[in-house]
Amino acid sequence: MLFSFFSSNDGDGGFDHIVARSVAMLADARHSFDLATLAVLTTAGADGVAADIRETDQRINLTEQELRSELVVHVSVRGGADIGSVMGYTLLLKKIERIGDQAKNILELAEQGVSLTGTPEIESLLAGRQAVSSLFAEVGELLSASAVDPAAIADFSARADAVADGHRSKIEQFMASELPGREVVPLAIYHRYLRRIVANLAGVLRDASEPIHRADGFDGGEHDADD
Repeated sequence: MLFSFFSSNDGDGGFDHIVARSVAMLADARHSFDLATLAVLTTAGADGVAADIRETDQRINLTEQELRSELVVHVSVRGGADIGSVMGYTLLLKKIERIGDQAKNILELAEQGVSLTGTPEIESLLAGRQAVSSLFAEVGELLSASAVDPAAIADFSARADAVADGHRSKIEQFMASELPGREVVPLAIYHRYLRRIVANLAGVLRDASEPIHRADGFDGGEHDADD
């Protein structure tokens, strides 16, 4: 699998359950993202999904804490033999946790009364939401793959970069817009969150394929953006 570089030196497969739980965390983050974006982009609103998203976010956070504790124990038992693997996992888990936080940030927009249903860009926004949701699925599939596919990883990275750049371009357009702030500010913030989510998804995959070498190096480190 893509995580094969994380294998212990003696080949004992001791990280397999961490791989599985990392992919499950990513699925939870996608669930939160899908619900939060619907709250902002449709008439569904936040009331019906807020509890679910916050419970999911708490589950993601608890899983990250549990897995990080296991990694610390792993190092204490094995010494420095697997330190590179442990560092790689720690970075990767943090990025998934941040994606969950950024999905929750989108929910908070809806809770603050932001609704983008009336914007002229709604069809584009809905299509963009679906495109980002599909990226979650792709990352999960690539992490779970039985063998590393460099071409697939490179293709995903290029497409993710393009999507992130598209959201950056939208932010720049809204910053220069002469429309009232009440119209453009929510849109700019929404695109900012999506850009960070996409960049962190790319960061997850890059940490899995080139852990320490590329850590926090994509896009000037912006893929590892925090909120």
